[in-house]
Amino acid sequence: MSLAIVYTRAQTGVDAPPVTVEVHLSNGLPALAIVGLPEAAVKESKERVRAALLHANFEFPARRITINLAPADLPKEGGRYDLAIALGILVASGQLPPTACARHEFMGELALTGDLRGVRGVLPAALQAAHAGRALIVPAANAAEAALGGTATVHAANHLLEVCAHLSGARELPRAVAPDTPARAPAEDLADVRGQPHAKRALEIAAAGGHSLLMIGPPGTGKTLLASRLPGLLPPMTEREALETAAVASLGEGGIDLRRWRERPFRAPHHTASGIALVGGGGSPRPGEISLAHNGVLFLDELPEFARRVLEVLREPLESGRIMISRAARRCEFPARFQLVAAMNPCPCGHLGDPAGRCRCTADQILRYRARVSGPLLDRIDLHLEVPPVPRALLGRPANEPTLTSAQVRERVTRARERQLARDGKPAHQLTPKEIERSCAIDTGLSALLERAATQLGLSARAYHRILKVARTIADLDGADSLERPHLAEAIGYRTLDRKPGTDHGFTG
Repeated sequence: MSLAIVYTRAQTGVDAPPVTVEVHLSNGLPALAIVGLPEAAVKESKERVRAALLHANFEFPARRITINLAPADLPKEGGRYDLAIALGILVASGQLPPTACARHEFMGELALTGDLRGVRGVLPAALQAAHAGRALIVPAANAAEAALGGTATVHAANHLLEVCAHLSGARELPRAVAPDTPARAPAEDLADVRGQPHAKRALEIAAAGGHSLLMIGPPGTGKTLLASRLPGLLPPMTEREALETAAVASLGEGGIDLRRWRERPFRAPHHTASGIALVGGGGSPRPGEISLAHNGVLFLDELPEFARRVLEVLREPLESGRIMISRAARRCEFPARFQLVAAMNPCPCGHLGDPAGRCRCTADQILRYRARVSGPLLDRIDLHLEVPPVPRALLGRPANEPTLTSAQVRERVTRARERQLARDGKPAHQLTPKEIERSCAIDTGLSALLERAATQLGLSARAYHRILKVARTIADLDGADSLERPHLAEAIGYRTLDRKPGTDHGFTG
């Protein structure tokens, strides 16, 4: 009897738990059994492995073969275990040295010819393999992605024979090298947006503190244009943030775009998207739009047109920065620390307040339209911004007229974010109530102003704290150590939808 042990990794959310492939050969009628909670694609691997070994001129043992994928209670799926199973059979049958696989982990799907095909979720596996002190051998299609881990030792192979030659010492596999892809400045520049100085100011505040933003205005005022400029205002991602974002992207349908993996993601799902499309899920859980926007921007245009039950799934991730997907057989957690930017019209026709009187919406229609977005969700959005129509005179101004560029605003945003990280270790929007008491302390006069605003606007305790966090960001943009009256007054002004219908849209402190 012969036994071989080979190491690989499963995929559960963004985690890559270790899987030990145990291959046992014994006497008896020729048969092959795979145990350890394999799903259909894993069970079918025995046919792929058999054909690949025979095509590579190896002997397929005419014995009773038992393959155990441990731990037994962890669901196994996909073709990622093919390579490890094939090598286990070769070691157990004496066609490879007994210790050949001890210092390596293996991932890859086998073609019937023995060629290696790429699989999803290689980057998380590479990071975990490096932590375990083992090298990782992957298909050449996954090599550049796996090498992004930096400290991981990754070897790329195109064929099963290349892997066997490496393990037997005949010919070493090349070590994969991460592509040199420095972060690029986005093509969309804030200077392209004409007018809207108040909206540009709100974007700067949102970028500096990581705050969520809702823009309300008639069609054609530049809401979508403004939202697309936000990624260019955000500070560059740290190495850790870039790896976290890339690890999530590696699990998605499109995989990682290696040319842009250091850039903050910008996701803009259509308003017909389902709840599962936003938060992730499925029989084999995959990340949704909120996780694919991790460390970046999630833009929801035409916010009231989304199904209300779809929007409600955003409430918990906005607070916690993660999403837990529970199924009968498993539970997966994905990171979801995204920056929400949303846009909506002021009424069903979009022309409320138009001087030409084009709006014919009744008060009841307007209330029903705005009620499609629930109060608890609005309460979690830090900045509510009214975006008025652009004056026609500005539309014909020369294109070279001086205006703020994204690079200039990003420089101010980066300085403000550095102040926040030095003081609190996190952006302002992530401050806890206890940290707000310390970092957003206000004197008696400012406290009276905020209490009066809270009473007039009917603010909840959450909205009260969010005003303080926005004011803290405004103060950091000004380089101020303490909150002052202009900072607080401006922050209060960004709670448009907290005001009762029919009241004055200005707040005077």
